[in-house]
Amino acid sequence: MYPKSDLLEALSINTWFAALPLAERKAMVRAGEVTTFRAGEMLYRKGDAGASFVGLVEGAFKVSTLGEDGREAILAVMEPGNWFGESSLLDGLPRPHDVTAIHDSIVLAIGVVEFERLMRRPAFARALGALLCSRVRVLYSLVEDAMLRSTRTRTRIARRLLALARGDATMAVDARARVTVSQEALAMMLGITRQTLSKELKVLARDGVLSLGYGRIDILSVPELDKRGALA
Repeated sequence: MYPKSDLLEALSINTWFAALPLAERKAMVRAGEVTTFRAGEMLYRKGDAGASFVGLVEGAFKVSTLGEDGREAILAVMEPGNWFGESSLLDGLPRPHDVTAIHDSIVLAIGVVEFERLMRRPAFARALGALLCSRVRVLYSLVEDAMLRSTRTRTRIARRLLALARGDATMAVDARARVTVSQEALAMMLGITRQTLSKELKVLARDGVLSLGYGRIDILSVPELDKRGALA
């Protein structure tokens, strides 16, 4: 089991958690329970009651939903340091999406009672408000993309790869050179076929923007990918 003494350092790679006062971070670690998940195991399903506020220590989770035709759409990827699951604890409504471990993962889960105690701490409550604001900004950005920006497939691919390179839900300022994602998963995120994605990725690779590998995509030029993503 992951020792709690190491959790502060592990979770502080996330800018939101790291910005909290030390007393709040320690209170969160004390309040949480360390749990492990195997790859493919579900943290929770759409429609479940909200039972915990979750910090991801190791591994990765996908946030997904199923369409009427049974196809899976991946909405976001949660990486180490990300915190999520607060909405159902705040509004009492069921979980809106499925959350499934992509790899073997370790989480720190803060249950309902402990979460309510933390919410009585002003510093934690303010920080949670800031976290929710960041979620709203991301959602508005997605709506803006859908309504005002190019619908060209290659442009959408470039923008999604940049989001993944910045940690997706984390949205770090600096983009990583390597995105660990399968082409099948990336196609699910974009709502396109695997064949269409492969064709567009090969063009970007031919142009020297990307390098394709098994289960990964290396970004050879972040500025060029950013330029492709900004095309109208």
